[in-house]
Amino acid sequence: MLDTLRYRWNTLTQGQKIFIGGFGALVLIGLLTILGSGNTRYTNPAWLLATAAILLLALPVHEFAHAFTAVQLGDPTPRLQGRYTLNPLRHLDPIGALLIVLVGFGWAKPVQWNPRNIDIDRRWGAILVAAAGPASNLALAVLSLLLWRLLGETGFLAAFLLFFANINILLFVFNLIPIPPLDGSHILFALLPNNVQQVQFFLMQYGMLLMFVVILLAPGLITGPTTLIMSWLMGLLGG
Repeated sequence: MLDTLRYRWNTLTQGQKIFIGGFGALVLIGLLTILGSGNTRYTNPAWLLATAAILLLALPVHEFAHAFTAVQLGDPTPRLQGRYTLNPLRHLDPIGALLIVLVGFGWAKPVQWNPRNIDIDRRWGAILVAAAGPASNLALAVLSLLLWRLLGETGFLAAFLLFFANINILLFVFNLIPIPPLDGSHILFALLPNNVQQVQFFLMQYGMLLMFVVILLAPGLITGPTTLIMSWLMGLLGG
C-alpha cells in the first residue's frame, strides 16, 4: 500500500504536489480552528444556512454569470458544456466548497469559453467574462444587505443575511486577486501588454502556490478589504 502511494506521489508534477500539500495544510488548520474554537460560527445555525446558500446559490450564480456573459458575446461553449445553468451540481467543486466551509472563501468549477468565438475585442471580452463572476457576488451582497435593512436588523434572518453578504464580499475580493486560476488573473492578463508575457508565464507556473501563500500566510489581504467594503455598504444603506 505504501509503495503504491509512494509511486503515485512520484508521478505527480511539482505543481500538483504543491497543491496537495497546501490544501492538506489548509484543511489541518481549518480542523484545528473548528475543534479549538468553541461556540463560534461553526455552531451558529445562521452561518451554516448562509454557507449552504453560498454553495447552492451564490457559486452557481457566479459561474452562470461567466457563462451568460460569454454566450451573450457570441461563444456557445458554456451552453454546449452544460454550464449555462443555475444547477449547483453542474458548478460545484469539492475542494473549493470545502474551503468555503473552512475559511469562508473558495471556488467552483471554472467555466470554459473560447475567445475566438466572441463578437468583440478579445481583451475586452476576457475582462467582461472574468469580471462577471465577482460582480455577481457583489450584487448578491448588496441585495442581501438591502433585505437586511428592510426586513429588520436583528434576529435569525438578519444574522443569516449579514453572513450571506459577508461571504459574498469575501468571494468578490478573493476572486479579484490577480493570481491564476482566479478571475483577477484573467483581467490582469488582458491588460498586460504583449511584451511582458513572462509575467503571465510566471504566474501561470506558480499561481497555485502563490494563492495558498495568500490564504495561509496573508489572509488579511482578503479579509481586510472585505471588512472595508462591508462597512461601506452598510453605511451607504444607513445601517
